[in-house]
Amino acid sequence: QVQLVESGGGLVQAGSSLRLSCAASGGTFSSHVLGWFRQIPGKEREFVAAIGWSGDSTYGADSVKGRFTISRDNAKNTVYLQMNRLKPEDTAVYYCAATPPYSSGSVYSYEYDYWGQGTQVTVSS
Repeated sequence: QVQLVESGGGLVQAGSSLRLSCAASGGTFSSHVLGWFRQIPGKEREFVAAIGWSGDSTYGADSVKGRFTISRDNAKNTVYLQMNRLKPEDTAVYYCAATPPYSSGSVYSYEYDYWGQGTQVTVSS
């Protein structure tokens, strides 16, 4: 069983940067594909980015390409989301998630078995 705890959210102005962190405990961290999703009230959870087991493969949603970077440190059991040039439309609760061990990555939330509690990111214009 993997437990995930996000941190690093906050209120920032448009154009600013934030780095989200997600610390994991339990399980074998390096065996999970990790992803970041976001959700605003009344909408479905939206894929943001994902990273493979060793960190050498990443992919992101078109809406964040060139602005957000996902990375992981398997020695620290932590995954990061560096968010640059933030826009008001990036405002959401951001969740980190992990797939079952040794699964393929996915953009679909139902492929992820483990979820953090979420961290709020608010970008003012």
